[in-house]
Amino acid sequence: MTSKLFSLGALSLALLGSSAMAAVAEDQAAKLGQSLTPIGAEQAGNAAGTIPAWTGGLPMDAAAVDDNGFVGDPFPGDQPKFTITAQNYEQYKDNLTPGQIAMLKRYPDTYRLPVYETRRSAAMPAHIYEAAAHNARNAKLVRGGNGLEGFDTAIAFPIPQDGLEVVWNHITRYRGGSARRVIAQATPQVNGSFNLVKFVDEVVYTDSLSDYSPEKHGNVLFYFKQQVTEPSRLAGNVLLVHETLDQVKEPRMAWIYNAGQRRVRRAPQVAYDGPGTAADGLRTSDNLDMFNGAPDRYEWKLIGKKELYIPYNSYRLDSPKHKYDDIIQAGHINQDLTRYELHRVWEVEATLKPGERHIYAKRHFFIDEDTWQAAEIDHYDGRGTLWRVAEAHSQYIYNVQVPLYSMETLYDLVSGRYLVMGMKNEERNPYTYNYKANSNQYTPTALRNSGVR
Repeated sequence: MTSKLFSLGALSLALLGSSAMAAVAEDQAAKLGQSLTPIGAEQAGNAAGTIPAWTGGLPMDAAAVDDNGFVGDPFPGDQPKFTITAQNYEQYKDNLTPGQIAMLKRYPDTYRLPVYETRRSAAMPAHIYEAAAHNARNAKLVRGGNGLEGFDTAIAFPIPQDGLEVVWNHITRYRGGSARRVIAQATPQVNGSFNLVKFVDEVVYTDSLSDYSPEKHGNVLFYFKQQVTEPSRLAGNVLLVHETLDQVKEPRMAWIYNAGQRRVRRAPQVAYDGPGTAADGLRTSDNLDMFNGAPDRYEWKLIGKKELYIPYNSYRLDSPKHKYDDIIQAGHINQDLTRYELHRVWEVEATLKPGERHIYAKRHFFIDEDTWQAAEIDHYDGRGTLWRVAEAHSQYIYNVQVPLYSMETLYDLVSGRYLVMGMKNEERNPYTYNYKANSNQYTPTALRNSGVR
């Protein structure tokens, strides 16, 4: 296990003298790999038999992988068992989110949920299971829940005790380590017309750097660099982020290189409800990855677990056989390409603290138990009205054992527009795992050299 990732950050937090929330007792931690999966999901199926037991997930050779790294559908013969529509949703409403019901009502003729057999496909490398077992016994929240102590690699709280720990699991979930990706984003107009924005993203965790040292990288969790490559008017603009472990103690550091001005500037707005990159005002900075960043502006309430129809095993939606024109439609993506399954999720409500500011006064999270990925998040405005519905279409990249979002969608119920991000169907070799880098590549000085017009 690579515990050095958070060693210095954890030490500095401990020295602050803040009270730490306790890890679970040994008899609870011992359930991992027994009644619980190695990362904390219920291993058994449900009483109705509609959710099967987890039996280890897909093997690494579950289907063919093409020359560009696209994994084949391991369930090619599956057909929808039924489809949830605006006309029949009442009989399924106990297994739907408020946001899904709102989308069915907003687009009664086109938005639907094709429901397939539930496949608990996710698995992770052995070292992640070992890290989760370590974290169950050692990881603690410090500084009012805004930092971690005793954490190793991924999945801070496999047996969570409250809503904040569940959300930290989403933040610290396993995503394959350092990676580079080429993706597309669109913000369609109400009529479905759109222009693409393309990015090259790099996410590099500090312990994978060639020049890593705790003294040098301190509280930094990972480096994130995002370069716009299309359209030409934005090409060459680059965002650089030093993501910190405790963003209250040391806020995230961000810089933007503007290719037109050939200038590097600090970007404190790249946090919380600051505008998302090239998103036409349709997402906030903390909407990326469904939710990211410091959790300190909200009170987190754990509602419990429930069974929901969520997007899952989205191999068809991610297929290189489909063009972006096949996916992007008026109002929402092409739901005929989607796949929903019944899974257990953790339900958490986030309510804005008194005196804090954010355009979302409440967020309602539904987080998959098998991957700790947020599957659905409903966003409410200051009047308590449901405003935006986030839905993440996930799949399991079995040849490298990485749960991943095929794409994320964020629907604005008021404007009728939406954002879809993370598409890669038309890209060549879109993902590179085990990406190697040096921290000198992620300095403000190096940022200007990244932009090319």
